[in-house]
Amino acid sequence: MPVEKGLAGVPEQALARVRVPRYPERRDLRGDQAHLTPLEQARRIAHLAQEKLARDVVILDMRPVATYTDYFVICSGQNPRQTKAIFEAVRDGMKRGERLIPRHVSGEKEATWILADYLDVVLHVFTPEARGYYRLEELWGDVPSVEVAAG
Repeated sequence: MPVEKGLAGVPEQALARVRVPRYPERRDLRGDQAHLTPLEQARRIAHLAQEKLARDVVILDMRPVATYTDYFVICSGQNPRQTKAIFEAVRDGMKRGERLIPRHVSGEKEATWILADYLDVVLHVFTPEARGYYRLEELWGDVPSVEVAAG
């Protein structure tokens, strides 16, 4: 009796015995550490940006007006090179410390406005000129700001 071939020439009987591991949940990757709340995540992102000398760091509480995120973290670098360095420091720090990576990143190549979407928190890193032009704090002026440092 001929053996039917499955994927890539592997017999189906062999495939039936292969146990496919499930992808670990986020909590599995973090071990016993507790998840950060969205506010803690925003403050951690703000702290990482400040360590790279980001200026005018602001956290906006977007929950009253937006369903797609809880907080915006807005900050500035002095030039495109620094904005990219700020973003990379935040990305690397969140990946290493919290095992979180942004779901989407845009503007990294130009580096005048880098947006990193962490779902609960959206990071905006601007050059001074781009921040002045887009004025997100004015656009969302009716939302409360949050202290960057934990009380």
